[in-house]
Amino acid sequence: MADTEVAQAKDITASPPATATRRRSIFSYVGRGRILFYQVLLITSFLALWEIAIRAGWIAVYLYGQPTGIWRELVKGFVSGSLLRDTWVTTQETVIGFLIGSLLGSAAGLLLWLSPTIASILRPLMVALNGLPKIALAPLIIVWFGIGIESKIAVAAIITFIVAMITSYAGTQEIDNDYIRMLKALGASRFQIFRIVIAPGSLPWIASAFRLNIGFAMIGAVVGEYISAEHGLGYQIYYAGTLYNLNAVWGGILALMILALVLDGIVGWVESRMKWR
Repeated sequence: MADTEVAQAKDITASPPATATRRRSIFSYVGRGRILFYQVLLITSFLALWEIAIRAGWIAVYLYGQPTGIWRELVKGFVSGSLLRDTWVTTQETVIGFLIGSLLGSAAGLLLWLSPTIASILRPLMVALNGLPKIALAPLIIVWFGIGIESKIAVAAIITFIVAMITSYAGTQEIDNDYIRMLKALGASRFQIFRIVIAPGSLPWIASAFRLNIGFAMIGAVVGEYISAEHGLGYQIYYAGTLYNLNAVWGGILALMILALVLDGIVGWVESRMKWR
């Protein structure tokens, strides 16, 4: 009898936390749904006002485009396959350039911690490259790599490399020196300290650089397409602009925004998995 009462008491004491957890989950789900509703409402209201302003003659369609016209351009591009093709080209350039630049840059920034002398020598160069508008390098890269996909990947990789290297190196400088002194007192070598403390401790900085570099990689790819290209969303937007087809310009911009959201979501998911581990 006593054992039964004890078991019942345990069930009673365990149930409130479980109930509270379910309630928090429900409230969180409802909260996210409310935010999504407001976001959709904001976008649809803006588009509706835009369409009304065009139809009422308050603003000129040839200067601002028209939501229904943008939709027609998107449907036409989707049916013809040009929108999917250009999106795929820009996606390849962005993702490959992002991976090359972010991974190599992060590795370079981490390795600079192993040699403070080399880091001191390279610091002015790092500052100069960080301040330099990387877009200014695009014409040179186009000349070196041609007008194919390789040049756009190179532009995206160079931009993301600089950001990742500086950010990861800054992360190594933020590690608590108490851990380093403790490992040194225990006889750990510099490489062992790097492997045990520096590299893992810099992961949050590296993850932040990855989130930033998604946008930078896309900037590099699109700017490369502006300068010289045959395919890609940047080329589509530039070509439509030369024809004053603002609906097609807005369609390309919308496709870029959706692509940016998708890639940022993927990087965010990877970042959450890194934190979970």
